[in-house]
Amino acid sequence: MEQLKHECGVAMIRLLKPLEYYQKKYGTWMYGLNKLYLLMEKQHNRGQEGAGLACVKLEASPGEEYMFRERALGSGAITEIFGNVQNYFKDVSPDKLSDADYAKRCLPFAGEVYMGHLRYSTTGKSGITYVHPFLRRNNWRAKNLALCGNFNMTNVDEIFSKITAIGQHPRKYADTYIMLEQMGHRLDREVERLYRECEDEGLTGMNITHEIEERIDLSNVLKTTTKDWDGGYVVCGVTGSGESFAVRDPWGIRPAYWYIDDEVAVLASERPVIQTAFNVSADSIKELQPGEAIFLNKAGGMRLSQINKPKEVKACSFERIYFSRGSDVEIYKERKMLGEKLVEPILKAINYDVEHTVFSFIPNTAEVAFYGMLEGFDNYLNELKVKHIEALGHNPTHDELEKILSMRIRSEKVAIKDIKLRTFIAEDNSRNDLAAHVYDITYGSLKPHEDNLVIIDDSIVRGTTLKQSIIGILDRLNPKKIVIVSSSPQVRYPDYYGIDMARMNEFIAFKAAIELLKERDMKDVIERAYNKAKEQVDLPKDQMVNHVKDIYAPFADEEISAKMVELLTPKGTKAKVEIVYQHLEGLHEACPKNKGDWYFSGDYPTPGGVKLVNQAFINYIEQVYQF
Repeated sequence: MEQLKHECGVAMIRLLKPLEYYQKKYGTWMYGLNKLYLLMEKQHNRGQEGAGLACVKLEASPGEEYMFRERALGSGAITEIFGNVQNYFKDVSPDKLSDADYAKRCLPFAGEVYMGHLRYSTTGKSGITYVHPFLRRNNWRAKNLALCGNFNMTNVDEIFSKITAIGQHPRKYADTYIMLEQMGHRLDREVERLYRECEDEGLTGMNITHEIEERIDLSNVLKTTTKDWDGGYVVCGVTGSGESFAVRDPWGIRPAYWYIDDEVAVLASERPVIQTAFNVSADSIKELQPGEAIFLNKAGGMRLSQINKPKEVKACSFERIYFSRGSDVEIYKERKMLGEKLVEPILKAINYDVEHTVFSFIPNTAEVAFYGMLEGFDNYLNELKVKHIEALGHNPTHDELEKILSMRIRSEKVAIKDIKLRTFIAEDNSRNDLAAHVYDITYGSLKPHEDNLVIIDDSIVRGTTLKQSIIGILDRLNPKKIVIVSSSPQVRYPDYYGIDMARMNEFIAFKAAIELLKERDMKDVIERAYNKAKEQVDLPKDQMVNHVKDIYAPFADEEISAKMVELLTPKGTKAKVEIVYQHLEGLHEACPKNKGDWYFSGDYPTPGGVKLVNQAFINYIEQVYQF
């Protein structure tokens, strides 16, 4: 319902055969380029603010360019960057364009190593200079570095202080630039170490260059660089000499999957995109493990290395609920299970009156949970039918059986996403009026004043769309009761690992808890939580405690949900409204592998998350209250 922005998506391809091989087998040396386009387009859901790609050409002669990059802004960025690459070839004759040897020698982006990135900004920083991949140039091939990632760091300030203390001067105060400089510095040191080693062995000239490129071990670079990183990340990189890597955070917060055969090695943020692009089974695709890195050296040799010791695994559950494509075999089952887990609380909300209830969903990401919910209700209804039949005795009449067996779950497509809000209209009243009409309804899908309407969504974070559009438009159908169902629990805390929700006052759950504390004359709870947060500001972050939990502690989930209804129901709404949320237990049963739930529970996986949530609470209180 409310679009959350998520940073970001990555894709990497390493061709393991000469370009001539792909020309002969697939009819084009652009096999890698075309597959990268597919991987990126299939992950379009992960980033629509910008996109970029980098390519490295192996074995280029001195004086020839070997590292290429294209970047663009906007939702059409993928098409634009690949269109720009194709423009390099538009004046090349068909004969030459099908000559892999000519392409390798003369054409840009005719390489063996490709890396792509899709961007959603969670930092508020925009513009082409913030679009990945980032490049660090050098006359030594092995010192050139292109970097991109799906990440958000919680301790940028600490990393910045550390690298400036050793004399570096990053050009921008942004985590990607700082990480690039930090990693580039360690890469420089590694190359220089190998240079001295080769000199001591009596090597000279280009022999040193070639030997460095054969010997370089990027695991040393990653171990020294990433040990201080606090956050969720999958960071990918390629060097000018053809080394490529991807490394995952030790908590497993952000996802990455890889596949390799004798032709190609691939990595992407999501498993089904690899399945689709390369027509391979889910079983043949591996997940990059927490703290692990995958490396492909210049010769194409692949190895895995444990860069950082794994922590308690806290893979992001929002990946399963919302961000990742629902076509993944496991995610599809998990989303259905999330819907099925809501049957009992929904039954309570409609007073077990299934006969007079219509079920629907908010397009589009809640659709799979909707199917799971329907299956759950079908099972419930089958049990009910059995009980009714048993109650009739051994000789039920035809009419009695027909009446029982005709009981059905009624599902309709009630809500339709109709238009996008026209953001070029600046005047608030006009914008609000348009927002109220983002969704349309199917008239006649309910019996007015008789039917309940149950409508499922995947998350309710800010509640603005509910208030401005959904509840008002659904009320036009004259339902007896509107039950809004969230397949995820109440979002109570900011995320600092790559999801665009970082301020306390954005959360309708937080607003509801604050209002309850005010109403019940419990403002002292707010003051005590603030004072405890302030008292620990100067403590080491690994000693900090999340005191925002104190704001929610006095209330049951249902109390907060009821308060949300008051805050979100527009004036003049005729139907009674109720909001039903998934419980944390249901989430963990449905998504057992992805235990990261800090936005629901406040249990942050890293010390940096705890530090930032307390600071966000302090900022909120100091803006709103005078203690």
